[in-house]
Amino acid sequence: MKPTIRVRFALVCALVTAVACGAFLAVLHVAARRYLPEMLHSAEEDVYWNLPAYDRIRRAALSRLLVFGAAGVTVVSLVAAGLGWLLAGWALRPLRRVTESARRVAQSHDLTERIGLDGPREDATELAGIFDGMLARLARSFDGQRRFVANASHELRTPLSINQTLVDVAVRNPAASEDLRRLGESLLLVNARHERLIDGLLTLAEGERTVLDRSPLDLRDVAEHALDRSQEEAGTKDVTVHRLLDGAPTAGNAILLERLVQNLVDNGLRHNRAGGELWVTTRRRDDRIELLVANTGLPVPAYEVQSIFDPFRRLHGDRLGSDRGSGLGLSIVRAIAEAHGGRVAASPRAEGGLTVTVELPAHGD
Repeated sequence: MKPTIRVRFALVCALVTAVACGAFLAVLHVAARRYLPEMLHSAEEDVYWNLPAYDRIRRAALSRLLVFGAAGVTVVSLVAAGLGWLLAGWALRPLRRVTESARRVAQSHDLTERIGLDGPREDATELAGIFDGMLARLARSFDGQRRFVANASHELRTPLSINQTLVDVAVRNPAASEDLRRLGESLLLVNARHERLIDGLLTLAEGERTVLDRSPLDLRDVAEHALDRSQEEAGTKDVTVHRLLDGAPTAGNAILLERLVQNLVDNGLRHNRAGGELWVTTRRRDDRIELLVANTGLPVPAYEVQSIFDPFRRLHGDRLGSDRGSGLGLSIVRAIAEAHGGRVAASPRAEGGLTVTVELPAHGD
C-alpha cells in the first residue's frame, strides 16, 4: 500500500534530520579521535604516558560518544517526523477542503457548491479556483439543458391542446361519419400518449435537480395513496395487490416522491399478466427506508436489468408508440431517488417479473 503524502513528508523530514545529525556525529567522532590525546596530555601528564590507562579512557570516551550520539540522533529524528507530520497536515489543509467539497458535490449532485478558498496565489488556491470554475460551467450546462427541455415541453403542449380540442369537436359532431369518429378516437389516443411523453420529460428535468427544500413525510402514506388511485386499473387487469406497508419516515418533495411511487406501481401493473400479482412494501432499515415493488410477468434477462433505467428503454420489444407508457417511468424514478440522496436497483424474479428497490435516507428517530 502506497503511503500518503503526509506520511511521506514526515518520513522525509525524519530521514533528512537523521542524515544531518549522523554527519555531525561522524565529524564529532573524527575530531574526538584527533584531539583527545592532546586534551588528555594537557590535563594529566602521567595518564598520557600510561598507555594502557590512556587506551581505556580513549575507547570509553569514543564509545559513549557514539552511544549517546546515536540515541540523540534517534530522538531528534522522531521529533522531526512528528513535526513533519504536523506541518504536512497544516500545508495540506486547503487540499482537504477541496477534497471535501468534491465529495459533497458527488454525493449531493449540488453544483451550486463552491470551495471559495481565499489566500495568496499558490497551488492550492489556484486548484480551488479551477475547481470552482469547472463547477460553474457544469451548473450552467445542466441548467441550460433543463431549461431547454422544460421550454420545449411547454411549447409542445400548446399545439397538442389545440389538436385535442379540434379532434374532440370533430368527433362529437352529429354529422360526423363512423370512419371519422374512429379516426378521431385514434388521434386522441396518440395525442394522449404525446402528452404523457411531454409530462414525463418535464418531470425528468425537474427530478434531476437536487431537492434542497424537504418536508418530513411517511412513504407508507404515499404508497397507500398511489395504490388507491391504481385500484381500478388493478381490478380491470385482474391483478391481486399485496400491501405490506410499514412506517417509512423520510424527508423530501412530496409531489416528486408521489410521482416516484406512482410510476413504480403503474409499471408493476402495466407489465404484469392477467391474473398476476403485485407486491408493494415499505419499511425502515436502520438509517434508510426502503420501497419495494415486485410484480409477476414475463421473465427479464439479468443483463438487461440496468438498462431499463435509461430513457426510452423498453423490454420485450415494446415500441414507443404502444400504450404501455412513454418509456420514461423508471428514468424518472431513478432521477427522483438520486435527487433525494437515495438510490434505486432492480433484480429479476425467478418466476418472472421484476423487483425494484428504492432506498432513501430515513428522517427522525
